[in-house]
Amino acid sequence: MRAVVQRVVSGSVVVGDVEVARISKGYVVLLGVGAGDGEADAAYIVDKIANMRIFEDEDGKMNRSLQDVGGEVLLVSQFTLYGDCRKGRRPGFSDAAPPDQAERLYERVAAGLREAGVPVATGVFRAHMLVRIDNDGPVTILLDSRKSF
Repeated sequence: MRAVVQRVVSGSVVVGDVEVARISKGYVVLLGVGAGDGEADAAYIVDKIANMRIFEDEDGKMNRSLQDVGGEVLLVSQFTLYGDCRKGRRPGFSDAAPPDQAERLYERVAAGLREAGVPVATGVFRAHMLVRIDNDGPVTILLDSRKSF
């Protein structure tokens, strides 16, 4: 499972002409689920997102977590994180999980974050979305559950 975590002052998702989700201070997380991912991958991503310390303390050091600052998460599914462009000019997506598996694990990550006390807004799975991200810093962290074991 791969996640692009961006520290934001705000983020939103629009589908069609309708805003379906909005957060203020927190993280916009673009989440890709890979073929073969499971519950352990989801648990790893949840733990990292909920507890990672990338907000600044009074000394300007990244020392505060999402929960320390009362932040929110906007979770957006993004299978293109598994796009492989090593050959040819068009990406292949054979490493991405099938939609039913990906949606189940995407929902598991959202539920896990909520269980950890993090307010979560979500995009619309498999929809064409306009994602607005007001990156703070900018701070962007890449997580990959397969590099954790």
